[in-house]
Formats: sequence, structure tokens, C-alpha cells
Amino acid sequence: MTTTVATPLQPTDRTTVRRGKDRAATDREILHEVLRAGMICHLGVLMGDAPMVLPTAYGLDLDRGPDGTIYLHGSVAARSVVAAPDQTICVTVTHLDGLVLARSAFHHSVNYRSAVIYGVPRLVVDADEKLHGLTRIVDHLVPGRSHGTRAPNRKELAATAVLALDLTEASVKLRAEGANDEEVDLDLPHWAGVIPLRLVADTPITNPDCDLLVPAHIRTRSHTLGAPSDD
Repeated sequence: MTTTVATPLQPTDRTTVRRGKDRAATDREILHEVLRAGMICHLGVLMGDAPMVLPTAYGLDLDRGPDGTIYLHGSVAARSVVAAPDQTICVTVTHLDGLVLARSAFHHSVNYRSAVIYGVPRLVVDADEKLHGLTRIVDHLVPGRSHGTRAPNRKELAATAVLALDLTEASVKLRAEGANDEEVDLDLPHWAGVIPLRLVADTPITNPDCDLLVPAHIRTRSHTLGAPSDD
């Protein structure tokens, strides 16, 4: 399989950033970075005449399709999964990186990285790709985990639906700066600045019914997420 050549994001009517245009990114690699760093996305599906937005884990294959693919999964009976292949869906990934506190209430904000992806997903019916998509989801959360667990059996695969969505139509928006106060407010006696935020893991907790040592791939993942070293 050849490696996908990352083409710039091409804004569409749905993905064009109209407010804060200076915070929009057109480099597709930035989209990849936002998606690689996330663990949960929100899937937006229209159910009848009302939208339904659900959090779910996801996986990536940036070499599948012309612009890469994001995989989602759910029960074959889940209404959102059943409805999704018949419509355009929206998938979002957001990182909250800081609370921006200004001198004025109006200019309070947050620092963030966000990605929005639109498209009509396809229901994965090929057995090999279905397993591939599920493996990508597991390994996205904890790299290498698929080699340290039992693979899904036939019954489990039959009960699980996998959706594949191309990353063709997407937008990225970022903010990473301090407070932008009005010049007339700079002398006010109010603190201005940023409270940085980050996701931090703790030391892995072994299940009570498990007498095995924590595997290397789990220790590595927890350390990359800021867990204290066990040395």
C-alpha cells in the first residue's frame, strides 16, 4: 500500500471558516495531528427531524483512500450507525488546551484545536477491512494493544458495525495565544492570562482478577500521557 500524499484542505461551503479566519488551517498534516492526538470524537447524525450527537472512539488509516479514512464503530442495532450511511454526517474532534482569562468578560476565551469532517460514510462489509478498522480503533487508543488482546470472534464481529469516512471534506481551527484585551482595558486591576490544560494519565490499575504484570505497551502509553514513571 502506498503512502497517501497529503493534499491541502480544500474549503467547501460547509467547511469554510467564516469567523476567526486567521485561526483556520489549510495544511492537511495539521488535521492529521489533531486526529492523532484525540481519543474521542463526536458523531453527528440526523435522526428524523432532530440531530443526534454521540461521543465514540475512532481509528485512523491515513493511507486508505485519497485523503485518508477515519473508522467508527457501534452495535449493528444502534440507530445512529444504521442511519449514518444514508446521509451526510459530521464528525468532530476537539482538544481544550487552555482557559483564556481576559480583563473584560467579553474577551474571555479558550485555547483549542478542533477538526470537523463531513461526508457520507460507507458501511464496511468486507470482513478483512472490518477487522482492520476495529484494530485501528483499538490501537489508536493504546498503540500495540491489538497484539496484546484476543481478536474479535465471528459472533462479536457480526454484532459490530464499522463505518468508514473519507477525510476529504474537513476543516481545522486552532487558538493558542493569550488574552486579547481592548487597549482601553489594559490598565484595569484585573489579572489576564491563560490556565493551560492537558489530559494526564495516572498509573495503570490492574484488574482484581488479573495477576499479570502491566505490559510494556500499556506502560508506554500511560507514560506518554504523563503518568508517573514506575522506575
